[in-house]
Amino acid sequence: MTRLRLLTVVFLGTAAFSPFPPAARAQAPAEPAARADVPTFTAGTNAVTLDVIVRDKKGRMVRDLSGSDFEVFEDGVRQAVQSFEVYGRRTEDAVAEAPAAAAAARAAAPATAAAPVVVAPAPETRPQVIAFVFDRLSPEARGLAHKAALSYMEKGHVEGDLVGVFAINLALRTIQPFTTEASLIRLGLERAASQANTAFANDRAQTRDLVDTVATGQQISDSATSAVPSGPGAGASGASLGAAAAAGALAQAIGSAQVSMLRSFESLERDQQGYATSNALLAVVSGLKPLPGRKTVVFFSEGLVIPANVQAQFRSVIHTANRANVSVYAMDAGGLRAQSMNEETKKEMDQAAARRLRQIESGHDDGTSGSMTKALERNEDLLSLNPESGLGRLAAETGGFLIRDTNDAGTAFRRMEEDMRFQYVLGYSPSNETYDGRFRTISVKVSRPGLQVQTREGYFAVKPVESKPLKTFEAPALAQLDRSPRPTGFPMQTMGLTFPDSRQPGLVPVLVHVPGNTIAYVADKADKSGQKTQRADFTVIVRVKDEMGREVDRLSQHYLLSAPEAKLDSARRGDLLFYRQAVLAPGRYSLEAVGYDGHSQRASVSTAAVEVPRVSADGLRLSSVVLVGRAEKVSDAEQKSDNPLFYGDTVIYPNMGEPFRKSTSSAVGFFFTVYGGSAPAARKATIEVRRGDQVAGRVTADLPGPDASGRTQFAGALPLQNFAPGTYELKVTVADASGNATQQARFTLAE
Repeated sequence: MTRLRLLTVVFLGTAAFSPFPPAARAQAPAEPAARADVPTFTAGTNAVTLDVIVRDKKGRMVRDLSGSDFEVFEDGVRQAVQSFEVYGRRTEDAVAEAPAAAAAARAAAPATAAAPVVVAPAPETRPQVIAFVFDRLSPEARGLAHKAALSYMEKGHVEGDLVGVFAINLALRTIQPFTTEASLIRLGLERAASQANTAFANDRAQTRDLVDTVATGQQISDSATSAVPSGPGAGASGASLGAAAAAGALAQAIGSAQVSMLRSFESLERDQQGYATSNALLAVVSGLKPLPGRKTVVFFSEGLVIPANVQAQFRSVIHTANRANVSVYAMDAGGLRAQSMNEETKKEMDQAAARRLRQIESGHDDGTSGSMTKALERNEDLLSLNPESGLGRLAAETGGFLIRDTNDAGTAFRRMEEDMRFQYVLGYSPSNETYDGRFRTISVKVSRPGLQVQTREGYFAVKPVESKPLKTFEAPALAQLDRSPRPTGFPMQTMGLTFPDSRQPGLVPVLVHVPGNTIAYVADKADKSGQKTQRADFTVIVRVKDEMGREVDRLSQHYLLSAPEAKLDSARRGDLLFYRQAVLAPGRYSLEAVGYDGHSQRASVSTAAVEVPRVSADGLRLSSVVLVGRAEKVSDAEQKSDNPLFYGDTVIYPNMGEPFRKSTSSAVGFFFTVYGGSAPAARKATIEVRRGDQVAGRVTADLPGPDASGRTQFAGALPLQNFAPGTYELKVTVADASGNATQQARFTLAE
């Protein structure tokens, strides 16, 4: 174990997309009723802006509405519409152009022209931003998706449209970066349709067969057990029946084990698929946020998997899409299925009901084991695989629609193209000015009867965040940062350190400490283990802001903790230590940390400041001076070379501001790292202890040579016997021929 150096102190006294292309302007008449740039969907301190599409019963676009025709409701409360804009060509504009165009045609035609020229209204020609995203698809589905995407190229593409092509496997792949070149777009669509994907098991029929095998084994065992042989040969018959019962029981046990394994694997696999798809969609919609106006994502999938574990991430996708003004149009690339997902669910429900009936009739009623409940939970899980469930929600809640049960998507793509080129844009200030992090539902109604309104579902009531997409669990915690005064429901300390590594000069470890006894645990009512499991739901978020008050990074962790009731006291004695790393540009930053207890709904906010110095690649650089709270030896497997708080086989836990006590500690441990510079073998460090303006102690120490990565780590211990209680500053200066570097840390000493 690496040891701290005990120093003799001389005591002296008291953290892309292409630019949006210019719109084509060829001979297009002025359109005073339309806007060149549509405001993005936002929810700021006093404004929400959203786009609305209205169609009649026959699916035709309605273009002649005015602001007075609309009513907006937020959580059921009517809001005052304060702004109204039209993006695209209104009905009267298109109709007015037809006579003028016809007159011009007549004037230019020869006198012998037999019939007047009828000119159709000009189509919309404003360029749009479109992302085609291909999920994991079977070969047949890839062909259908490719055909559907080409229908856009043939009938809906407008010169200047900015189009990108992406594919989802276990990660997001960029097939064609955003471009306006039609030839490149076509090539990207062809490549997306030809790429193979990771195969996932999907044989629920096999599982049902195994369930039937289990039921058959149970019937054989029950029949053999209940039969009582008598008369001559009863002994032989009894032995035969006993063997049959044993064979049936064995078949039942083996089948049950196989069913359990298959369903466990299926559950884990669905989680993996759900996270991969949700994360990829989150990356696409958040990347589109900087571009102006309404953006479109066309998502080809055979079913969006959103099991319970993925629900929060799925909600984040919808929220981020609405924030970024992105509408998702989902296409069930399975086309016309011979067998629907509802049919799969019906078969499993029928099987579960039949099994339950056999249990009751046979007298082997295991209803208390929850078998029927588990079957119902599984049926609910299977229903989530229906395209109308996941894909339908994704489309409807972001202002798009679902294309399903068709092998010809041409009509749907024409409707989608109309949506892209024409919208009503409404703005209002929410009457509820409390930003509590909860999801607020938006609905829009029109006064004219018989019309269908298509818009976004709502938003999380937090002020706009800028650095990265909002995760669902972050919303209620982030809302605490906007409260005045900020909450202080429990003790919490925050710290930011700098370690200017040559690979990451702006590396900033961020730590938050929360005492474990302040976290609320509640009984898990669904726990059947007999251990009376207690569960906690706690979130830590650190918002990193620059000197202009802009969020440049956001670090977070959702802690779902559990402990048996018998071990709850032990669990609460352990503190929660949040650790993340940010990489920041040179400058001064504020760290706004919030801890939020989901069960008690208590919160605390603490802040810290950190400065990332501007350094040269080959210049002398010094890390923060870390005062040691405690140190812990770790095994070779646990050592992390990329963690700057690892010192050999020891991990250092910083002191987060707690006083050092002379009664329990004879010395203050400290640690720092030196990077770069010249002649590292001859470097020395001057360590001063200051109290106010006075130097209370000073010592000079030789630094060891650099390690294989070029850094020099130093750990020492400052004896306390000659220091009186009070507040001190530990100042470290390192110098060589290239210059010097200084860092300091404050600490409090108590008896």
